[in-house]
Amino acid sequence: MKRRTLLLTALAVVLAGNNSFGRTLEDVLKEKGVITEDDYKAVTKTKPVDYTLGNGFTLTSPDEKFKLAVGSCLQLRYTLMDLDNVNDSATKKAQDSSKFELRRVKLYFNGYAYSKDLTFKLMTNFANLQGGTTKNGGILEETFVNYRLLDGLQLRAGQDKIQFGRQFITSSAAQQFVDTSVVTNAFVPGFDTGVMVHGKISDGLVNYNIGGYGGAGQNTFRSTTDNAFAARLTVNPLGDMKYSESDVEYSEQPLASFGGNFYRNTLNASEMNTSSTTNNNIMFANATSGWFGLGNALSGTRGISATESVDFNTAGFDAAFKWRGFSAQGEYFMARADGQTSRNNVRGEGFYVQSGYFVIPKQLELAARYSYLDPNREVTGDHWVETTGAVSWYINNHNLKLQADYTNVHKQNLIASTNKGASANATDDQQVRLQAQILF
Repeated sequence: MKRRTLLLTALAVVLAGNNSFGRTLEDVLKEKGVITEDDYKAVTKTKPVDYTLGNGFTLTSPDEKFKLAVGSCLQLRYTLMDLDNVNDSATKKAQDSSKFELRRVKLYFNGYAYSKDLTFKLMTNFANLQGGTTKNGGILEETFVNYRLLDGLQLRAGQDKIQFGRQFITSSAAQQFVDTSVVTNAFVPGFDTGVMVHGKISDGLVNYNIGGYGGAGQNTFRSTTDNAFAARLTVNPLGDMKYSESDVEYSEQPLASFGGNFYRNTLNASEMNTSSTTNNNIMFANATSGWFGLGNALSGTRGISATESVDFNTAGFDAAFKWRGFSAQGEYFMARADGQTSRNNVRGEGFYVQSGYFVIPKQLELAARYSYLDPNREVTGDHWVETTGAVSWYINNHNLKLQADYTNVHKQNLIASTNKGASANATDDQQVRLQAQILF
């Protein structure tokens, strides 16, 4: 027995040197047939204090009725913007920028209490603190309690990402590019507080989410009787496919997923913040990036008044595929806003498609993305098109990676980056971003 223990220990040391960032030693020993299934279960029995890369430090009570994991995600980013000054005079050129920033500084707590079926999550993002003030409604993000009755029937209450849009639902730490598509930012609602029924049917063959929310956005609570509703359905015909971009796992079998979602809400003038360039509390109403914030400004006399309440209905469809280092996904959104007093309406649409391939399996990936946004379908000259190329080095999956991307940002004259208007010219801005990410 002692000789066997020494042998296992020696082999573990060797494997540790070769796989310090990979699977656990227990996993490797089991796969190589060095230890039996019973040995594996005994070794991997829950430890009072443990650490797993990407999942953080874990504390578990002796009776295993309570568990708490504490971790963090840091994203450090550099962005260079070369603005097209075709519409500027010789004495007033567009201001280029060279910016370093802490894009995300997240601290999260999650686990279970009393029962493994009663789980919780609390996530904060300290990057939302800027100059002593907060943006996006504050630093508190996903904070909820979830109770599992069955895999196919679970109840969640608290603040969460509204389950609308594949790319938005996917963690910012699991993105294929430095950040999400301009189209995703234009149509998704953001975070909100409410209740949701969700579940996985037939081991993830079908997943569903049905939720009711306050409707005023992140860390914001309304006093009106209006609320928001969201529903999402996904079908994974080849097996459950998690929300993570890139096939860094190098899937041996092909995976495919198809989804559809719907969102409805009513907002009054004070809740939309369409005049704000920094408050993304209701993302689709943002003046510089939201489809409604951009589109309604182009409507002229047929636009929706800034003093009336507005009914919003948005739908989206998406698909994703992964196999042997190749991945592809895309989404299409369409939305309509109806003024309750004027009866005027604004319609927008947009889509993106992206794809990537690991030229060095599990380590080096090349990717490309095309994004198209039309914030007001009744107007010509308002299209926003982005073409992006990216390269990512996955040092340890999404836990530790370096990313870089280059984007040509094309805006037609009505929404051109400088001196917008019918007499303006379309602009082509150049954007370069570099980002380092670490989860621990």
